Amino acid sequence: MTVIARKAADSEAPEKKDQAPKAPKASLGSRFKKDKVLLLLAVPGILALLVFQYIPLLMNVIAFQDFQPFLGITSSPFVGFDNFRVIFNGDPAFLSALSNTLILTLIQVVFVFPLPIALALLLNSFMSEKWKQTIQSILYLPHFLSWVIVVALFQQMLGNAGLVNTWLRQADMSTFQIIGVPELFHALLTSQIIWKDTGWSTIIFLAAISKVDASLYEAAAIDRAPAWRRMWHITLPAIRPVIVLLLILRLGDSLTVGFEQIILQQVAVGTQVSEVLDTYVYNNGIIGGNWGVAAAVGLVKGIVSVALVLGANKIAHLFGERGVYSK
Repeated sequence: MTVIARKAADSEAPEKKDQAPKAPKASLGSRFKKDKVLLLLAVPGILALLVFQYIPLLMNVIAFQDFQPFLGITSSPFVGFDNFRVIFNGDPAFLSALSNTLILTLIQVVFVFPLPIALALLLNSFMSEKWKQTIQSILYLPHFLSWVIVVALFQQMLGNAGLVNTWLRQADMSTFQIIGVPELFHALLTSQIIWKDTGWSTIIFLAAISKVDASLYEAAAIDRAPAWRRMWHITLPAIRPVIVLLLILRLGDSLTVGFEQIILQQVAVGTQVSEVLDTYVYNNGIIGGNWGVAAAVGLVKGIVSVALVLGANKIAHLFGERGVYSK
């Protein structure tokens, strides 16, 4: 691997070039004039961000109120931290939702997150370009289906009267029950997520792999390095910053484990195994009318998510990675 090591060292060595004198910094007005087209194109996105993301943050004030819709946030009485009692006093329904959320988060981080990486490496290492494009197109398709269609497809395939069980009955074989079984609900959710989104998530990793210096692979070929050594010593180190970045973002979103997918199947298995923080907020706020409690749980969920992003980014800095933002 000497040629690979030399190539890698050459690619990582800092370029020592004569530094040209810095140009004088342009004024704010001239920069605005130069980039006015790009700034105008960004205006709709900024407005959407303000209207749908930042202005709704003001409604978090109802977490500290006995909110009554007919009184509004200006006239509803403040109750301090009373709405947070379900969290601090360990309300059983809240603890059940928190437990299910953490279990699904752990499953998705450990089993679901690595799959697009493995699939991207497989497509890049062992597939011809023609087969790769064909398989990519097939794998992308489920991402464009709504959760309503995905859940319906699984029910039509694996339900008691579904395609598989019907065929087993016709063949005089024993059937199985997956849909509506509480003990298998987490496995069912995970399999649906893998089928729907694994292929689509490979796009980022395939784009990162395409940017790897081709001379490193040529050096590996000269050294007669097998495919798995090229993957281990060249591809994985090259895409490591992307993996760390996406893992940090995933941790920041870790308490969001799929509202639509779960609410569509909650009636069949009950809330004991299917209630998560998002459905807990919906059932308490929209259905139960406990707006303050729902807002309090949602507010704590957001604060924990921010803390997870900051903590994971700090750990990434300790390991020499850039993370979501620089130090």
